Amino acid sequence: MFRLYLACRFVPFGSRMKIRSLELFTVAPRWLFLKITTESGLVGWGEPVVEGRADTVRAAVEELADYCIGADASRIEDLWQVLYRGGFYRGGPVLMSAISGIDQALWDIKGKALGVPVYELLGGACREKIRVYAWIGGDRPGDVAREALAKKEAGYTAIKMNGTEEVEWIGSPKKIREAVERAAAIREACGPDFGIAIDFHGRVHKGMAKVLAKELEFIKPLFIEEPVLAENNEALLDLRGVTSIPIATGERQFTRWGFKELLKSGGADIIQPDCSHTGGISELKKIATMAEAFDVAVAPHCPLGPICLAASLQVDFCTPNAFIQEQSLGIHYNQGSDLLDYLVDPSVFHYADGFVHRLTGPGLGIEIDEAKVRKAAETGHRWRNPIWRTPDGVVAEW
Repeated sequence: MFRLYLACRFVPFGSRMKIRSLELFTVAPRWLFLKITTESGLVGWGEPVVEGRADTVRAAVEELADYCIGADASRIEDLWQVLYRGGFYRGGPVLMSAISGIDQALWDIKGKALGVPVYELLGGACREKIRVYAWIGGDRPGDVAREALAKKEAGYTAIKMNGTEEVEWIGSPKKIREAVERAAAIREACGPDFGIAIDFHGRVHKGMAKVLAKELEFIKPLFIEEPVLAENNEALLDLRGVTSIPIATGERQFTRWGFKELLKSGGADIIQPDCSHTGGISELKKIATMAEAFDVAVAPHCPLGPICLAASLQVDFCTPNAFIQEQSLGIHYNQGSDLLDYLVDPSVFHYADGFVHRLTGPGLGIEIDEAKVRKAAETGHRWRNPIWRTPDGVVAEW
């Protein structure tokens, strides 16, 4: 009888999970959404995008759709392997962002089909809530102390700021002094226990990163992020010799193989894989588990939209070494639309005392307002990051 029950239950489950279509929506401010629909009408949403390269990733998803149409949406691991290993060339931001969005949508479908949040399918929850931080400015300074204090008064317990504007290969003492003064003003305004994360954004070359990190010591930042470009991660070990500030990096690294050498080197205290770039929910969970073995914390990167945030949170809730989550509400990039605008129920991301509580809905735990998405996609966007130059005219990192 038990075998008969299994047969009756799971044969139709597979047949109704065949992928019928993939549909893409370019929406403001700089996002790309993906809707996957099965033959039976089950829908999952993903967010496959590289900021500033939405059309390029869109083309990659459309090419990968050939492997998806007619495939069983419930076989997430198998389809991930096909998408990643089925091409001779693999990895990189464009391909992995395309795979990420597809993977997110497949987990959304599977959770909805089974009536449970994704984290229940990844081992179950290990926490009731996770801390989040808010963004303020810092690279084109306004009154950053006032901005940070406003976030504290809104209930946040931590902020992240850009540490510098454009920096020459060997920068001036003035720029170092100004960067430190801005961070110090936040510490004075918000008190000794408020979290201040400082994002170098890969703008600072290694000679200046050592100087800046050392000068920031007395502020006791929560962490410094991307003190050097990912291409120069060997410099992280030099940085560890001059500062006790926790070092975070990883938003521009992809897959567990991209994180393997970073973790082996011991250069980072915190890794920041992005669920819309590194390979989706499947890969983010594997990277986080690998980091746990190296005693490294995880703070998923997510200055993106509601789908990427929901996917990141699903991993956070079942990952013990995840300690804080980036989110984009009110971030300076969000011109024209903001994080909550495409949700039927924005309250799912309600932040209380600096935390977001476990999402309880099936799949990713959010409901996308498809009518708003379709309307926004009629306009779309062509977002590009600015091109910065140093005073002598040389192109600088942004």
